[in-house]
Amino acid sequence: MSRYRTRSWRAFDPAAAAAAPPPAAANVRIVGLDPGSRRTGFGVLECRGGELTLLAQGCLNVSTAAPAARLRLIFDGLARLFGEHQPAEVAIERVFVSRNVDSALKLGQARGAALCAVPGGIPVFEYAPRAIKLAVVGSGAAEKFQVAHMVRVLLRVAGPLTADAADALAVAVCHAHARRIGALVAQQGAGRVRQAQR
Repeated sequence: MSRYRTRSWRAFDPAAAAAAPPPAAANVRIVGLDPGSRRTGFGVLECRGGELTLLAQGCLNVSTAAPAARLRLIFDGLARLFGEHQPAEVAIERVFVSRNVDSALKLGQARGAALCAVPGGIPVFEYAPRAIKLAVVGSGAAEKFQVAHMVRVLLRVAGPLTADAADALAVAVCHAHARRIGALVAQQGAGRVRQAQR
């Protein structure tokens, strides 16, 4: 028995590929989020084909509030952000489970507050930390300062950039790259189906 579950070329169905949904729109506004129990970074990008334009970036610092009030502040702050920028898609970093259970629980709560602020109907995409570093720096083991540097270069950030905002922008850049690759793959697949049908 083969160790592979499918044989890719034998499992390919041209009819199913032709019926696949069209690739995502080339122009889209993306909000990237890096939620934290004390600071939640955000970044807003306008994606036009392969061109990325930075619209807004910053950090919601709720560290001075009582622990129970922080979640409300994160929710309210991001709800205002979404209302102001009207994104089409949201990208967020997947939870990294650490050995400190208390920290992981607080991070999960902050992430839940951030996700609850996303308006209904807007798709949310998750990316693992290593995937984000790989997309932005080219190495899944990159350090935080390397990610921040590449974010500055790619988006031409001239002013101040906090670590949390840099991480959020890195998530948005990662999603923009994933969308572009997905659109190219879909375009290639559609072209092959058209050639096969001739």
